[in-house]
Amino acid sequence: MTLDDIKAAVDAGQIVHWANTGYVVHKDRLGQYLITYVLNGSCIGLTDRGGHRLNGKEAEFFIAQPKVAAENPGSQSIPDGQGRGVAPGGAGAFPVGRQL
Repeated sequence: MTLDDIKAAVDAGQIVHWANTGYVVHKDRLGQYLITYVLNGSCIGLTDRGGHRLNGKEAEFFIAQPKVAAENPGSQSIPDGQGRGVAPGGAGAFPVGRQL
């Protein structure tokens, strides 16, 4: 991903990772794009101080796939209440007075 691609994805609310899912690219409240290591919270800038060169290779940045799509590529989601053991309207299987 190019620098512009990364910024556009972050601005659009997509989760962008660097190298692996332990690193997340985000924009802070000052408008700075940062790469944060999730496990300990340490971070570096997305670019050098001049804002032109990525702190990482373009090929190492990627957009996270939604969990369902990652587990079942090509699958379609099923709305609640349709084939998932949920009673119509999303209610539980027992009347309210008889729940266990």
